[in-house]
Amino acid sequence: MTHATRTWTASMVAPDEDFAGAPLLRGEVVLDAGHGDVVSARLLATAHGVLEAYVAGERADDDVLTPGWSSYEWRLRYREYDVSRQVATAQRDGLGQVVLGLALGNGWWRGRLGFLGNRCVYGSELAGLAELEVTFADGHVQVAGTGTAWRSGPSAVTANDLYAGQTVDARLADDGWLRPGADVSDAAGWAGVHVVGRDPATLVPYLGPPVHRQGVLAPVAVTTAPSGRTVVDFGQNLVGWVRLRVPAGAGAAGTVVTVRHAEVLEPDGELSTRPLRTAEATDRFVLSGRTDAEDVFEPTFTFHGFRYADLDGYPGELTAGNAADVLEAVVVHSDLERTGTFECSDPLLNRLHENVVWSQKGNFLDLPTDCPQRDERLGWTGDIAAFAPTAAYLYDVSAFLGDWLCDVDAEQRSAGGMVPHVVPDNLKYDTLPEFFPRAETTAFWSDAVAWVPWALWRAYGDLEALRRQYPAMLAHARRVTTLLSPNGLWDTGFQFGDWLDPTAPPEAPFEAKADQGVVATACAVRTYTVVADVAALLGHDEGAARTRALRDRTRAAFAEHYVGDDGTIRSDCQTVYALAIAFDLLDHAHRDAAGKRLADLVVEADHRVSTGFAGTPFVLDALTATGHLDVAYAMLTERGCPSWLYPVTMGATTIWERWDSLLPDGSVNPGEMTSFNHYALGAVADWMHRTIGGITPLAPGCSKVLVAPRPGGGITWAKASLRTPHGTVAVSWTLGPDGAPVVEVEAPGGVEVVRG
Repeated sequence: MTHATRTWTASMVAPDEDFAGAPLLRGEVVLDAGHGDVVSARLLATAHGVLEAYVAGERADDDVLTPGWSSYEWRLRYREYDVSRQVATAQRDGLGQVVLGLALGNGWWRGRLGFLGNRCVYGSELAGLAELEVTFADGHVQVAGTGTAWRSGPSAVTANDLYAGQTVDARLADDGWLRPGADVSDAAGWAGVHVVGRDPATLVPYLGPPVHRQGVLAPVAVTTAPSGRTVVDFGQNLVGWVRLRVPAGAGAAGTVVTVRHAEVLEPDGELSTRPLRTAEATDRFVLSGRTDAEDVFEPTFTFHGFRYADLDGYPGELTAGNAADVLEAVVVHSDLERTGTFECSDPLLNRLHENVVWSQKGNFLDLPTDCPQRDERLGWTGDIAAFAPTAAYLYDVSAFLGDWLCDVDAEQRSAGGMVPHVVPDNLKYDTLPEFFPRAETTAFWSDAVAWVPWALWRAYGDLEALRRQYPAMLAHARRVTTLLSPNGLWDTGFQFGDWLDPTAPPEAPFEAKADQGVVATACAVRTYTVVADVAALLGHDEGAARTRALRDRTRAAFAEHYVGDDGTIRSDCQTVYALAIAFDLLDHAHRDAAGKRLADLVVEADHRVSTGFAGTPFVLDALTATGHLDVAYAMLTERGCPSWLYPVTMGATTIWERWDSLLPDGSVNPGEMTSFNHYALGAVADWMHRTIGGITPLAPGCSKVLVAPRPGGGITWAKASLRTPHGTVAVSWTLGPDGAPVVEVEAPGGVEVVRG
């Protein structure tokens, strides 16, 4: 997406001194006189790093981690704040000037980033840009902002990092810098600033929503670990931080309270920090020692994925009785509006669905990430390729994913048409280990450039959004074509394949049963199908015909080389049959045989899952489409490991990265890569919405909806709702005396309901 380049009066400025932690930037704007009252005022702000903006002594907004993480080389987003009230109040109070302030954190710009230990990936110094635009009663507009007259200084944040955590020294807290006439001289520990280069053409407004605090959770239990540390359970795996209160006079000045975070406990009750790898996930709060006011600590320049926190150094006894008065977990993610709901008679399935919701919230913090807790938290394209339809049902993600797709486009253009494994692509700056080849177009992962816009089109019906994405989709399809072998298959080069097939060794998640060429070629056919359909929608008839021809050739090659006369598909496992059926790769006779073989494989596995990232989103649909609904339900409701409900029986409150992230004995999977908050395997919720809930969009934007719940699995009632662009569609059903569902439907005008 392109934007007209704005003309900026302000300059990006950085502190002259390398203040530890989170430096402050300060400037004063003398309001123009003689133009009447202030009518409106807006502040535009961004940073190399993350910022918190202040106007006239107040926060401009309560957003956090702004401007988030985008492909900074080509897109640095700026927030626009309505600060009319603050500026008008300053004028009415007769101050004649407005103090502007920015507090800067390392964020994704200068902190640790990625799993290889890199720092300062985008730059070694923090900088901020702020521009205030004030409109007066007579129409006069005054514009002022960051420049060489600004000053820089230290703050109470002495260290901050997204992975390591944050240190706040309450002894240094002082909001006097926000008052007019504050002493910001060299003698007071302040310094000047200098201008840093930034191409104005790369400064773009937010398209997606900002990040805010979304709520708080109180402790549900307090225990003492064998180490003597106090362990607090918040009852829910979440993303955010702990807000801590220390009563006035409760601790001596300089006392350090340490808060560590983890998603699970070891069997002995200690925090399980091994899954965090090198992410310290530790906040440190230094007490002020004040006797006239409490210390309140909130580490807003970091975030953690956690259910449990342990404390050391807290001045006083922390018990179940007083814990809620001392600390709370603050839930943080992008502002997303909930659009879809689901509930049924099976409490385990309800918890599974709720786990999907929490994993989406935790990993939709400014961009769609793989996990929120360890030394990674990257925008892996494969995860969202799997999850996009589920995401678009649960929340309105049109702007959120639309913004991220701009980064996909920027990275793809810079890489000559190659869609990288992660977006933004910080890995291109890393020295990758031998087992991790330099990025090349990769099935399923790179296919996100086509599959995610298609999911958004199906959900929202925004043709212009699809039109903007079409060049990137087409470029990807063309690049895939160059990677096909002479036999028409995508059977060479590095592939993730059916990543995290549960039968793969813990240390080798890529060693799936599914042949990588089968998976990649199937994905190529699906991408060609999507791109051809988009071309036809946009009126590019010639492009549609060419892409359909590519699809037909690749589909034929798949059948020739991978499908036996009896319908057996190479590597004969759940995933290859699921993909072949879901992506329409088989003729009628082979499709029936593939459906039967898939059902047999599931039954032989005692209805347990043996699919990874590639097969999981499609396996239940493939069973259902080929007449094996009973097997699909048996698979969904299986509780043994691996299955969707096994984690629920083990107390999971989010979706796990591995089917067995926690082993039956309560110990953590021994693999180096183990997360308890990954949404990809939660793609099953899409099937639950359509098959159990009974809501299936038949036309883009849900202007036509199939209502056809298909009961099974012992479920006796269900209800689902989906807020569409036309209004909310709601379906509820209960089993009648004859075993058939009695269905009630509510639908707004503009939505055609088709009953199945």
